[in-house]
Amino acid sequence: MSAQITNYQCPNCTGPLRFDGATGNLMCDHCMSGFAVSVIEQLYADKEQAAVTAGVEPQWDITMTNNFSPEEAAYMRGYLCPSCSAEIICDHTTAATSCPYCGNPTVVPGQFTGGLKPDYVIPFRLDKNAATTALLKYYKGKKFLPKSFADANHIDEIKGVYVPFWLYDGVTDASMRYRATKVKTRTQGNWKITDTDHYRVTREGSVAFEKVPVDASSKMPNAHMDSVEPFNYADLAQFSTAYLPGFLAEKYDEDANMCAKRANARITESTERAFASTTTGYTTLTKEYSSIKLRQGDVRYALLPVWLLSTKWNNKNFLFAMNGQTGKLIGDLPVDKGRYWSWFARIALPIAAVLAVVLFLLV
Repeated sequence: MSAQITNYQCPNCTGPLRFDGATGNLMCDHCMSGFAVSVIEQLYADKEQAAVTAGVEPQWDITMTNNFSPEEAAYMRGYLCPSCSAEIICDHTTAATSCPYCGNPTVVPGQFTGGLKPDYVIPFRLDKNAATTALLKYYKGKKFLPKSFADANHIDEIKGVYVPFWLYDGVTDASMRYRATKVKTRTQGNWKITDTDHYRVTREGSVAFEKVPVDASSKMPNAHMDSVEPFNYADLAQFSTAYLPGFLAEKYDEDANMCAKRANARITESTERAFASTTTGYTTLTKEYSSIKLRQGDVRYALLPVWLLSTKWNNKNFLFAMNGQTGKLIGDLPVDKGRYWSWFARIALPIAAVLAVVLFLLV
């Protein structure tokens, strides 16, 4: 005959619980807390269910059959970067002279091979002049930026690129439980007394998500895309090749299944933040239990506008990205060590000379 032994821990201090026959409760001898048996049983049942749920990866509906027609494919041109393998597409009137991701000046032209057609596009609102102006402003005041890096001729190489994104729709059903306290301090005679009230806070509900974006390009650093978000979906339009003239677009190289894990993580984090934001008025708040079940919806393919400038400095790639709709930007900037040490010397040497004089006079 098999036996199962369960050692329950106190939810407050994680100390061992023992059953007290006099009260019928489970008691903690460390923090002197008492809990009804049904409460502890439910707590452990919730933990087991959460563990089971965590091991089940959601499955999104990625049935997408919208492909480019032969006429549209004939209108397009393809380029391949031999350095980073980025596959760039554009209309037949636009030429790709260098790779917008790694800055390689040689891209190999070829015939566009078709494939999945985007469902949506957000057109560029900001033109090249706005992008170069923003970049020059971003460079301004950066004392240690290499001169050649900030050269205006180099800035002119900035390119407008439609970056591929997957947009995920879904609903989360969530149940959250927190351990909270309210701490008040009062004075009684010569004593300073602190009163701490303990609470168990629960939240349940559903949160709907629409078009959660995850970039579908392995060439684009996720941190860059997170930094230039959000995009305003009010400008979201049905895709048409009419939006492409004058701009480049990258074909996705990470499918919707590959990007689903990141979408799930973003949705889960957003759900937890939304629920936690409703628990106000407490001194401390500690998450005790979380169960988030995701009901997956549709996945759609979109092209979103980004201005990109890539360059190399000391064999390292640096990428500047700006939201082509809102103007929000992020940039990797190199440091000219020669300039840095020259500036340091101009500051440090006079200070050292003054200190030397002061020490001499003191002696």
